[in-house]
Parts: sequence; structure tokens; C-alpha cells
Amino acid sequence: MTKRIFKSMCVVALSVFAASLVMFIGILYDYFSSIQKRQLAMQTDLAASGVIHAGAGYFEGLNTKDYRITWIDKGGVVLFDSRSEAVEMESHLEREEIREAFSEGYGESVRYSTTLLERAVYCARRLPDGTVLRLSIAQNTPVILVMGMLQPICLIIMVAFILSLFLASRLSKAIVKPLNELNLDEPSSEAGYEEITPLLERIEAQQEEIRKAEQIRREFTANVSHELKTPLHTISGSAELMMNKMVKPEDIPGFAGRIYGEAGRMISLVEDILKLSHLDEGAEEMKREEIDLYFLAQETVRALMPAAERADVSVELSGEPAVISGFRAPLEGILFNLCDNAIKYNRRGGSVFVMVRKRDGGAELKVSDTGIGIPKEHQERIFERFYRVDKGRSREIGGTGLGLSIVKHAAMLHGAEIEVESVVNEGTVVAVYFPADRD
Repeated sequence: MTKRIFKSMCVVALSVFAASLVMFIGILYDYFSSIQKRQLAMQTDLAASGVIHAGAGYFEGLNTKDYRITWIDKGGVVLFDSRSEAVEMESHLEREEIREAFSEGYGESVRYSTTLLERAVYCARRLPDGTVLRLSIAQNTPVILVMGMLQPICLIIMVAFILSLFLASRLSKAIVKPLNELNLDEPSSEAGYEEITPLLERIEAQQEEIRKAEQIRREFTANVSHELKTPLHTISGSAELMMNKMVKPEDIPGFAGRIYGEAGRMISLVEDILKLSHLDEGAEEMKREEIDLYFLAQETVRALMPAAERADVSVELSGEPAVISGFRAPLEGILFNLCDNAIKYNRRGGSVFVMVRKRDGGAELKVSDTGIGIPKEHQERIFERFYRVDKGRSREIGGTGLGLSIVKHAAMLHGAEIEVESVVNEGTVVAVYFPADRD
């Protein structure tokens, strides 16, 4: 990371320097060119005054080292030129600065020489007798100017390069150092760069989620081990007694029944664990389809009716067809576990009411019972894995402690919300709200 920042800063610094150097040379060139042009115009006016007063005699002994002077008559014929023989020169009538001088009284132009890599600036002034006096001066192009300054420019570039390397190295290390020293266990405690505070907050939130997930995993593993050990010990102990012929013949059916019951409990536990694992993986392998929640509730109530009769609990279904887009198995898990809990944790002669109806383009499922209720301090935790309000009663009636966790994860899979209302010794109402189809 340090190397990439270092390289980037060097590139940026050198690019900025190069652009600044080019701009500086350009501005400097234009500045001195404009000064030279104004001076040439003033010199032209002075020379014109000299010619007006002295005529051709003005040119005798005149120092024309810095300027080229040309005198042209009304017809464009060169009368005098300080650099060439006038009689050998062509007509100047079509020269831009000459035309302007004849028509406006003053004219100027700039012409470039690609062979000499220089440009000539011309200033022309019309005299009272109708002739035109022109002065010109040669200027180097920016290319020639840079070539002439090549040595100092190279020196400046070298110094700038070395300085850029030094500063980029220092700055890149200074930038990266606080990042390397970040305490990722507690990112929010760092007072480094204010700009990375949102990133650190996200990291901390993710770490908190990871810690929670790890805690849930450890607790889940411990709970699974505990839940499996209890029936396994019962099965192992009963089988050992039977194997060693330490059980009376008349007691064998009881021991066999105990083994059968504990084995069934283990099977239920494993099945619920597999359901949760499948829900944790998401809906990638499941097929979404249009499902009538009311019809699904009818099937669930019908399947649980024998258990309800044994518990002396009545079950009533009401509502209307409500079709939602979802996954059949998780929806069956929601209905079965809510209705099964309402029957198991009810009182003899109690009632369970299942209601399905359309709501806001989606559907509402409500399961009410007249059972023992849930104390308020436990209501927020009933959807946790292996959490039991009454552990003794739960094991007595064969609960695995995963039913409501399955309900929660299945609801999340469908984007549904769950609400719980419960009063001890009066009953519990669990409502699941399925949103409208988002596709």
C-alpha cells in the first residue's frame, strides 16, 4: 500500500510540476513578447519621425543591429532595406502589415518561419508623403527558448524529481502509519483520520455481527451437544441394563418404550437442526411459487387435529384465501410450529384460533390460544435457538427448543414481520405479516 501511494504521489507531483513549468514558460514567453512588440511599435514611431524630418539621410550611419528597417513607396516598391539590396526585393504591397498601414495608418503582423524556428514581428507606419516605414524584429519560438534554457530546466527538473521522491516517501509513510496502527478490535477508539470514521464504524459493526454469530454458533453447538447427550444417556443406560439382563421381563416394554421415545426425540431434534441449517443457507435451492396460505393452514390444522384431541384442545380456522409468492416448506414450518406450540402450551379444554386473511397486497397469519401465556421478560427471547421459558414442561411435551427459531428464520426468508402479544394465564397471539410481492 505504501509503495502504491508513493508512486501515485510521485506521478501527481511530477505531473503538476511539468504542467506548471509549461504554463510558466508559456506565460513568460507571452509576457516578454508583448513587451518586445510594444517596444517595436515605439521604435517604429521614432524612426518614422526621423524619416519625416531627415528623409533618406536618416538611414545613414543608423545602427540597425537589433531591428530591420524597410521603407516602401506608395506602389509597394522597396526604397530602402537595412538587410538586403532594395532593388532586388519584390513588391511589399501584399504584405499584411503594409496593407493595414496604407489603409489605417498603422499595421502589424507576425509571421513564423518553420525552417528557422523563429517568428518575425512587423510594425508599419504610414508617413505624411504616403510612403510606409516598417520595422521588424526576430523572436525565438518557445521551442528555441526551451532549448536555450535546457540546462537550467534539466537542473530544475532533477531537483524537483529528488524533492518529489523525498516528500512522497515521507508523506506516504505518514499516511499509512496510522492505518497500520489501527486497532481493528476496537476501530471506533481510533482518533486517526476523520475521513475513515464511516469505514471504521462499518468494520466495527461487521465485527460485532461476527462476534454475535460466533457466540450463537458456540451456544448452538453446546446446546446441541447437551440436547443430544440427554437422550443418548437414557438410551445407552436403558440398553445396557437390558443387555446385562438387569431388567425384569415385565419391565422390558417400559425400557423399550423409553428408548423409542428418546430416539424419536433425537430424530425430531436432528430434523429441526437440518431445517434451520437449510433456512440459514437461504432460498438458493428452493423453488418460489404461488401459495394459498389459507389452504396451507387447512392442511396443517387437519394434520394436528389428532394431537389437539389428545390434549383436549379445540382448533378453529377462519379467514379467506390469501395467495403469496413463497417457499412451501418454510411456510409449512411457520404454520406447524405456531399451531403445535399453541396446542402443546394450552390448557385442557382450551382453544386455538387460526386466522388467515389478505392484507395490504400481502397476507396476515394469526395464531391465538387460551394457554399458559409467556411472561413479559421472556417474550423477546423466545425466538432464540434452544431458549425455553419452562425447560421442564418443554422436555415433558417433547419440544426441541428450535420451533420458534424455525418460524423466525422462515419469516425472514419471506420478508415477513412477527408480532407477539401474551398475557400469563390468559393466552398468546402470534401474528405474521407477509408483504406484497416485491417482484
